[in-house]
Parts: sequence; C-alpha cells; structure tokens
Amino acid sequence: MQMITVDKGFLAAKCTRGMAFLFTCIFLSCAGSVWANQRTEASVYLDNITRVLDRLLDGYDNRLRPGFGGPVTEVKTDIFVTSFGPVSDVEMEYTIDVFFRQTWVDERLRFEGPIEILRLNNLMVSKIWTPDTFFRNGKRSISHNMTTPNKLFRIMQNGTVLYTMRLTINAECPMRLMNFPMDGHACPLKFGSYAYPISEIVYTWKKGPLLSVEVPEESSSLLQYDLIGQTVSSEKLKSNTGEYSVQVIHFLLERKLGFYLIQTYIPMFMTVAMSQVVFWINKESIPARTMAGITTVLTMTTLSISARHSLPKVSYATAMDWFIAVCFAFVFSALIEFAAVNYFSTLQANRELRKAAAFKAAAMEAAATAGEEEVVTPQSDGNSNLKKRVTSPPAEPPPDQFPPQQVPAFLLQGSAMPANNMLTGTSIIDKYARILFPLSFGAFNLVYWIVYLTKDTMELTRDNE
Repeated sequence: MQMITVDKGFLAAKCTRGMAFLFTCIFLSCAGSVWANQRTEASVYLDNITRVLDRLLDGYDNRLRPGFGGPVTEVKTDIFVTSFGPVSDVEMEYTIDVFFRQTWVDERLRFEGPIEILRLNNLMVSKIWTPDTFFRNGKRSISHNMTTPNKLFRIMQNGTVLYTMRLTINAECPMRLMNFPMDGHACPLKFGSYAYPISEIVYTWKKGPLLSVEVPEESSSLLQYDLIGQTVSSEKLKSNTGEYSVQVIHFLLERKLGFYLIQTYIPMFMTVAMSQVVFWINKESIPARTMAGITTVLTMTTLSISARHSLPKVSYATAMDWFIAVCFAFVFSALIEFAAVNYFSTLQANRELRKAAAFKAAAMEAAATAGEEEVVTPQSDGNSNLKKRVTSPPAEPPPDQFPPQQVPAFLLQGSAMPANNMLTGTSIIDKYARILFPLSFGAFNLVYWIVYLTKDTMELTRDNE
C-alpha cells in the first residue's frame, strides 16, 4: 500500500486563492446587479417624468387663461433689482435691470409623480399660458438671451407656476425741476396686463408691499443721485376697454449737490465778490473799473449758459436759474454803479469849473469897473490949503491865485492821475455800495439756502406725479 504525502502549506495557499477568486466573483456579480438596477431605475424615472409632461400638455389649450369663465386669475409678482441707473435728466428716463418674477395657479397643470417640482427651461414657456404683462411707462425693454434666454420656469404638484425673466427696462420718469439742483424725484415703474381687465386677472404683491421689491445697496450705480428707498402700491386704471389692475413702484431719488456746488455755485459766488471789489478802487481808475465790470458780466453769462447744458429746455425757472439771475443782477448793478459814480463825478467837476469861472469873471469885472472911475476928495490941511486925493484902482490879483481852469485830463482821457486835486477822493456812492452790496448778497444767500435745503422736495414731486 502506497502512502501519498501532501504539503499542508501548499493546501493552505490553494484554499486562499480559491476563496479570493470566489469573493471576487461574488463582488462583481453584486456590483453588476446594482449598476443594472440603478440604470433601470433612472430609465424608469425619466420615463415617468416624460409621461408626466406629456400628460400635462395633453389637451392643454394655452390660449385660455386658468379658470377661464370662472374665478379671477391672481398673478403674484415680486422684483429683484440687479442694477439701477443711469438716470437721464434731459430725456427724463432711467434704466433698470431686474429679475421679474410672476407666480400663478393653473389647475390644468396639477400632477402626481416622483418629483414635487418640475424645473424646466424656456422651451416649455411657449406651450402653456402665461400672463400678458407689459410695462406701461416703459420706453424700451430688453429680454436677455445670452447665452440662452434668461428665463426660469417651474411647475409645482399643486399647479402653481413660477416664471422668472431677466429684463432691462428704460422707463419714463416725469421730473419737475423747479427745485433743481436741490430736488428729489419719485421715478415710477408701472406694469399690468395688456388685454385682461380686472374681472379676469388681478395682480398682487407676493411678499407684501414691504418685501416684494428688493434693491441691494450695491445695485445702484448712480453718479448724480442717491437711491434712498422705494414705495410699492397697487392701482386700478380705467380706460375705454375696461378697468385694469396696475402694480406701481416708486424709486425715490435725491440729487447730489456737490457737483453743482463746485461747477456753478462757487464760481458764481466768487464772480459776484470780484465785481464788488471795484468799489474799493479809486473812481479815477476808469480803465481798471470798466474792465473789471465787463469781465464779470461776461463771466456770469458764460457760467449761466454752461449750467443749462445738462438740463432739458423747460419753460419754468429752476432754483439754479433764480440764483444765476440774482448773481447776474448784482454783477450788472456793480457796473451800473460805476457808471453812476463816473457821471456824478463829471457833473461835480463841471459844477466846480463853472463856479470857478464865474468867480473869476466877477473879480475881473469888478477890477475893470474900479479902474474906470476916479474919486476926488477935497481935504484941507492946517494952512487952509486944499489937497486932492485920487483913489487908484485896486491891484489885480496875482496870476497864481486863479490858475487857468480847464476840464481835467483824467475825465477826458481816462488818466488815473487827475490834473485837479480838488476832484480826487472817494465817491459817496462807493461808500454806500461797499456796505449795501455785500450785505444784500449775504442776505439773499441766507434766505436762498434756508428755503431750498429745508423744503421737502421729494414729497412735492410725488404728489404732483
């Protein structure tokens, strides 16, 4: 009988390899089964969603609003502002970029399935009914299509539809510029249904009047205005075709004053001050005062023209127009004041010349008359002799007592050095002007800035609109 000897180590290695191969086969079999099951489940899921969509659109007529012939369709809206501005004063319009959201319930779109919300793209929008919303005060509106139409569309199981679009709107903003540049404006954004009256569609605010319009601080990029807030309301508009529901947003804008202070108000203030410096120049300096007066008038004219470039051609006067007009009046009055000083100085000089000429003529006439007459007076001395005394004519005054009088050269040629010292000095008109002009201009500025800076121009604008 033959004995077979088997190595125990060899048997152990063989068993190990066999077990590893067996486990590998089991793992691959399980993984394949799981992968096949997942693929089958995904295919079933997609098939279910497809059937849900097909069932939703089966017999659906997108020409009829939800609940046609029955209750009113309520469209809930809210707006998220991504960018506000710029605002054009000349065109009286503003630009705004928004996410415009609309929500309504369509009972025909109720569904049951493995998902609660159907998140669809813009291709589904054209297959169902959507509100015919339009912006009543919009001039130009753009729906963004890059890289694809910027639209969000979702359907909930209960038939609620969410429809969001990204829009850029150029809207009209009526402005009353009577208080410019200390003015504020309430720029409206009005939207509603174009064809459906209030008996069929009603617009409401989804989150209430306070939260339905969101305007982040970083979204307003305005150079000349501050966006200080917004108000939300609902209105009814009556027309020949019926009564319509209208949603209204007022964006409250307050103009920044710094630009106009630097470019207009301070230069005008300095121009008026320069025009009043001439009151301290001698009245004999005719060329200097004339040049200063004309220069200030021309400067005011240039400033007033440039200040109107950024404004529309309105038929009424603005706050800046009143300031420019008063400043121009002060500058022109300073020029007229010098004309008055020059006129009265010339009148005084001529009067003095006439007085001096009359006095000299009288003295010469008296001397000539005395020279033609000779008076003899009999007198007797102690010896009873008669003596004759002859009264000689008075001696003529020395020639330097009455120098030759003529019109001063500074009045004829504009010389700054008068030939007659009697006509030099400060005019009484200049003395009064040095006090009255600065006080009057200061009082005007005090009243002007108090009135316009304390006036509630924003409320007036909103009431008028």
